[in-house]
Amino acid sequence: MARDVQPPALDPLSVASRQGSSYPEPFKGPVEGRSKRSLGEALGLTNYGVNHVRLEPGAWSAQRHWHSHEDEFVYVLEGEITLVTEQGEQVLAAGMAAGFPASVADGHHLANKSDRPAAYLEIGDRSLDDEVHYPDIDLFLPSRRNGQVFADKKGTPYR
Repeated sequence: MARDVQPPALDPLSVASRQGSSYPEPFKGPVEGRSKRSLGEALGLTNYGVNHVRLEPGAWSAQRHWHSHEDEFVYVLEGEITLVTEQGEQVLAAGMAAGFPASVADGHHLANKSDRPAAYLEIGDRSLDDEVHYPDIDLFLPSRRNGQVFADKKGTPYR
């Protein structure tokens, strides 16, 4: 139930939720059980983004990836999620955090391997020069300066 609050405060439940991802086929499947509320946008923030993310059981946060110019930070709010990186897997419980510095080629994502929904905050800056690399699949996202259209690793855009 949304609470009556006035700006600059915000009830996260008052922000519309986006389901799934904009990945091209065949990469969407594991992320279909993810929903995001763009809290930073709703509050008018422009230098960094803040998302409230919910993962249903079995869902992933994203395909495993890393950013060329953007730092990422996650803080687990409820449930348990499995952090998957180049070093392996570890479970993060409510109250735990993880950070991913820009340009460190350590592909990562979160997976809800539990039988209950999980939620976390995702915070990152909004560099126009950021490129996103996906080490496990033939996917690349060029910078917003270059059109930011998903492509394969040779540069051919997905349609």
